Amino acid sequence: MIIKSSYSNTPVWRDIHVSAVLPDELKFLEEIAHNLWWVWNEQAKDLFENLNTEEWDKSLRNPVVMLRNLNSDEFETILHNQQLMEWARQTYASFKEYMSKPYDTTRPSIAYFSMEYGLTHILKIYSGGLGILAGDYLKEASDSCVDMTAVGLLYRYGYFTQTLSVDGQQIAKYEAQNFGNLPIEQVMDDQNNPLILEIPFHDRIVYSNIWKVAIGRINLYLMDTDMGANSEFDRSITHHLYGGDWENRMKQEYLLGIGGILLLKKLGIKKDVYHMNEGHAALISAQRLFDYMNDENLSFNEALEVVRSSSLYTVHTPVPAGHDYFDEALIGKYMGHFVDKMGIPWQQFMDMGRANPGSQEKFSMSVFALNTAQEANGVSKLHGKVSQEMFQPVWKGYFPEELHVGYVTNGVHLPTWATSSVKALYEKHFGLSFYQDQSNAEIWKKIYNVPDDELWNLRMHLKNKLVDYIREEFQEGWLKNQADPSRIMTVLEQINPDALLIGFSRRFATYKRAHLLFTDLDRLSKIVNDPKRPVQFIFAGKAHPADAGGQNLIKHIVQIAARPEFLGKIIFLENYDMRLAKRLISGVDIWLNTPTRLQEASGTSGEKAEMNGVLNLSVLDGWWYEGYKPNAGWAITAERTYDNPEFQDELDALTIYSLLENEIIPLYYARNSNGYSTEWIQFIKKSMTEIAPNFTTKRMMDDYFNRFYNKLADRSKKLHANNYAKAKEIVSWKENMAANWDKFEVLELHFNPIQRVGIKKDEESVYGRVVIDKKDMIGDLGVECVMVDYDSTENKAQFIEKYEFELVKKEGSILYFETKKALNDPGTHQYALRVFPKNPDLPHRMDFAYVRWIS
Repeated sequence: MIIKSSYSNTPVWRDIHVSAVLPDELKFLEEIAHNLWWVWNEQAKDLFENLNTEEWDKSLRNPVVMLRNLNSDEFETILHNQQLMEWARQTYASFKEYMSKPYDTTRPSIAYFSMEYGLTHILKIYSGGLGILAGDYLKEASDSCVDMTAVGLLYRYGYFTQTLSVDGQQIAKYEAQNFGNLPIEQVMDDQNNPLILEIPFHDRIVYSNIWKVAIGRINLYLMDTDMGANSEFDRSITHHLYGGDWENRMKQEYLLGIGGILLLKKLGIKKDVYHMNEGHAALISAQRLFDYMNDENLSFNEALEVVRSSSLYTVHTPVPAGHDYFDEALIGKYMGHFVDKMGIPWQQFMDMGRANPGSQEKFSMSVFALNTAQEANGVSKLHGKVSQEMFQPVWKGYFPEELHVGYVTNGVHLPTWATSSVKALYEKHFGLSFYQDQSNAEIWKKIYNVPDDELWNLRMHLKNKLVDYIREEFQEGWLKNQADPSRIMTVLEQINPDALLIGFSRRFATYKRAHLLFTDLDRLSKIVNDPKRPVQFIFAGKAHPADAGGQNLIKHIVQIAARPEFLGKIIFLENYDMRLAKRLISGVDIWLNTPTRLQEASGTSGEKAEMNGVLNLSVLDGWWYEGYKPNAGWAITAERTYDNPEFQDELDALTIYSLLENEIIPLYYARNSNGYSTEWIQFIKKSMTEIAPNFTTKRMMDDYFNRFYNKLADRSKKLHANNYAKAKEIVSWKENMAANWDKFEVLELHFNPIQRVGIKKDEESVYGRVVIDKKDMIGDLGVECVMVDYDSTENKAQFIEKYEFELVKKEGSILYFETKKALNDPGTHQYALRVFPKNPDLPHRMDFAYVRWIS
């Protein structure tokens, strides 16, 4: 036997984290660190930074990690620093006072479901605007003492980290999150073991951990399938946000919807209203339907009536292609067993997700949400109208203008997005109570009392912070990834806080039209290379890894920025996240937004800029359609001049160049003897006074209660009362109407909308009479005249108005309708009469959208 001189097998390295034990006197710091209240509380953030500035920066401003990385000596230093300890105790007292305020019991309680939440940069469960909006909304719920519980998914890898190659190619890197280093807590059972949620899939049980994120006074519960009890295919369900194929997306939406309701049941949580934030959460209605049928012994139609009465669906997508559509085979694979449990025909379930029941359309989660929710809304006034057009096919007897689909314009959480120095300005001039009354326009008028130089100095302070941030955060990465260090140093040196800084940072989808600025490079070069009036553009944003168009756009901008005439004048910052976003929306002078018209549902980055005294230059779309005020920002018209998108892009680019050259740049550089533009300051003051107060989440939250939550809770309560008596009554009426709808007979129809018609000699002449025999129908019908402008070449009718006939007499099953209304709108129009079921217990016509046109 030959003996080798050395031999070793391969070691298996396992993580072990060694940390000092937090002294009892500092235990409260862990409590604060595990509640995201600190994210928008300046006192708490400053405290963590001052505990140990070096560790705070090394931890990327994560207090959980920072506290674990401090050693015993450092804890002793803190304990012996009386001033710091007093600061810590005061911060904890503020936190406890905040947490002690009870929920507002005059308002309904809410269950909120979303695929993503943007709460802090250290919790990577968001990708863009939808998630940031959801995160802001939860923070506002806490501030407003709303009894809200939210549900989502905890992603192991979250969304990707972005780097750029030398030639501008986006590189997506997925980095695993260490859940132990996050400000979250695993939910445990009574025996202090992890509480495991069991979600029945079609052929197996999928298991999920449950994690709790404390956001001030409210909780967000997150499901995580990355655990040993699952197969590798199921562990990956919660690996990536918007990652994988359509089947993985189906599994994620199944988990969010079916699993989300099972999670609340397991925790014993019941709410008054269930809010689906986008169609991703639509399947919550399927589980709720089954629960009412199984637990309350209701029929499918009765359960649907009850579920609808407490459900709200919010759509954030302005184009049909942006919704989730699933093949019937895939829906059948995951929902077939579920439909069998409910005991309804498969075709009936599929048709609930189709705008055209009985067709071969794919299953739309958005249509399913519409059919299982009493209320629906878009996220801006203009998007509400767009959504009515988009969803009209679901209710074919009605025109878009008649639909119940409403809107609540998105807002932003001011305490999160206003910088500490801006909040100090507000507190100085508005008072601390301002945060409880952010939408009060009278308070914001006090901005006019702020001295011009104070506001200018604030703006320059924020610009310098942005420039410092770029130099500190990006130098190392750029030098590592770029080929020419001297070029990088040139870029860093040329970033100029005294220049007019214009920001464009958002998700890089092609409809955002980031390319507009580069339509005429010679003209752009003259703008950025004027030594007396320098202008610099800062871009940032990620493109979805599957969006080649968006990635090519990033590459195009990076390559232009590398040209000698644009070096240091046009800058692209990689890995756009919440930290970078806050620096940009506060540190530039102009926030640029150029979406294709009617494709920006709302947009909130410009609203965040508003809170910091940054002016907007944007297409009149989304929130800016409502927000724009003359002399408080700049607008690119909402009207399309050309059908050809290339021609329209060219015209819009020319408009941007003209506004920059003739209005914006001259205004910014109209400096007085003190070195600043008083005219520019007046724009800022008007913008903060007349625009900012209308776009906070405080106003948004109030709108949701006033327009949707309150009426949903009231109607749901009525339908639940007395063992669902009213719900059963309504369903009985609907079933009778549906069964007899084709049987009613029009016995008489006399109608001329512009000439009185004599019906009988002894009666007053009227414009029309309709007599209907409703036969065996229970309840009433309605008759109305609908006026349109009809274009026969396009087979399209534009709604003008409608008016209802009066039911003047009943004789058994015979109904007599008359109208004395004349049509006064001049011009040539078209009209038709329609009959509809009528019941005062319906919330709106779309709730039971049966229509028959008669002639």
